[in-house]
Amino acid sequence: MKNMKMSGVMVGGAMMTPDKDIVDNAVNSTDHTTLVAAVKAAGLVETLKGTGPFTVFAPTNSAFDKLPAGTVNTLVMPENKQKLTTILTYHVVPGRLMAADLRDGQTLTTVEGEMLTVHRNGNMVMLHDAKGGMANVTIADVVSKNGVTHVIDTVLMPTK
Repeated sequence: MKNMKMSGVMVGGAMMTPDKDIVDNAVNSTDHTTLVAAVKAAGLVETLKGTGPFTVFAPTNSAFDKLPAGTVNTLVMPENKQKLTTILTYHVVPGRLMAADLRDGQTLTTVEGEMLTVHRNGNMVMLHDAKGGMANVTIADVVSKNGVTHVIDTVLMPTK
């Protein structure tokens, strides 16, 4: 692994730095409060603080806002923990995949078990989910000590 500079990336008004884990970086982003609440409700905090490495496609609050009204409030209810976990783990891929590693047409097997398909248009990276939805990577290569996060503008949906 090449020498990682301690410089970070600004996300949601906070500096994301490589010395913090994915969760410790995410909790500082004002653009990811819904995602952080969902990760806590699903009981995935410890997993995403683990050694990894993980590649996380992190939907913004506005991405969650695109879902039908009431969806998020329903998903974070304790009785829907499994469905929430399924959706969230569909946003995580094992390994540390930087934007430069993602090739057009590449398929990624998520922690949830289903596939995401990568589409590239120059430097623009998009992901197609199992239901035909598409998310754009709006901020790439947010490096943490246990992986990398790519900020996306749409919540990806598995078929389950």
